[in-house]
Amino acid sequence: MAITVVVGAQYGGEGKGKVVAHLAVADDADFVVRCGGPNSGHTVQVHGLKYELKQVPAGFTNRRTRLLLAAGMVINPSLLLQEIAACALSPERIGVDANAVILESFDPERERELLLRDRFGSTGVGMGSVVSRRVLRATGLRRATDIPELKPYLTCVQAELATAVGRDARILIEGTQGFGLSLYHTEEWPYCTSRDTTAGSFLGEVGLGPRGVQVIMAVRTFPIRVGGNSGPLARELSWTDVQTRSGYPHPIAEYTTTTKRLRRVASFDAELVTRAVTANSPSYLALHGVDYIDYKDHGARSIDELSPSTLKFVDELETLTKTPVGLIGTGPQVSDFIDRRTEAHSEKVQWLAASGMR
Repeated sequence: MAITVVVGAQYGGEGKGKVVAHLAVADDADFVVRCGGPNSGHTVQVHGLKYELKQVPAGFTNRRTRLLLAAGMVINPSLLLQEIAACALSPERIGVDANAVILESFDPERERELLLRDRFGSTGVGMGSVVSRRVLRATGLRRATDIPELKPYLTCVQAELATAVGRDARILIEGTQGFGLSLYHTEEWPYCTSRDTTAGSFLGEVGLGPRGVQVIMAVRTFPIRVGGNSGPLARELSWTDVQTRSGYPHPIAEYTTTTKRLRRVASFDAELVTRAVTANSPSYLALHGVDYIDYKDHGARSIDELSPSTLKFVDELETLTKTPVGLIGTGPQVSDFIDRRTEAHSEKVQWLAASGMR
């Protein structure tokens, strides 16, 4: 499939960055395009290094892949340039759409005045503020084309991708957050983000239509939400509960990439995932956190190594969603994946367990 969109099924933190980092190499992507903005961090752990990326696409793991920031992106110029330097990217490797909008220093302050973090568990980065200014066509709104430091990276993402589609290039679109946070489709208003989070909306952000598109939806065994007053979370647990259930030999906890707050965690919510499947029509699911079902699954590299409880969960998830589980994450590293999409494909990507980035 020439175009693949990666989306989240729950409340973010489903491992979309890890999926994109894996697929960029496994499918040898020609382009990886990121949507969203600095309120959503995607973590990539490879070769013992941890990259917390809020701007740069997670597909930097393939050195031949062209990385793009979509027209719908919100850009923090200083943060973007820091990440470009950290990932050692040249203007030939990464491009920023000239129409991407700029986050200003006063946007977080505006959200603090509105008490968004206290009222809704917002990250407080300023995304709602800058998105509203864009919608209102506010005077003084700046785009990437207005920032001198970004000039070497400016491009028209839609035009690049139109040419790429014409030659059947492999395009990977990196969605942000999760279906449960959709501005339009949440059942928990106003505990949501400032945009839609479905595959169709991400295609709109980058300037592509839905024809010939494959969707891979990331799903967690134990869904999470950001800490604080972030909204309802059905069947909420403590991290101690997760440790006890899984048999982890040490305490476990997760913190958000952006705010560093302790994440809330819960048991699997079948109803939410079913709704996400309806809204996104995924070709495959990418299941993360099977080591939270059983610690014995941590770092497993083949389906034969998985515990009976995890195999039962996978079977039940496929039955529930009528969608195959094509990828199974068994730990935090990019190499901690079982790729079940085809046996030949699985053999092709085994090098991830032991070798470096392309």
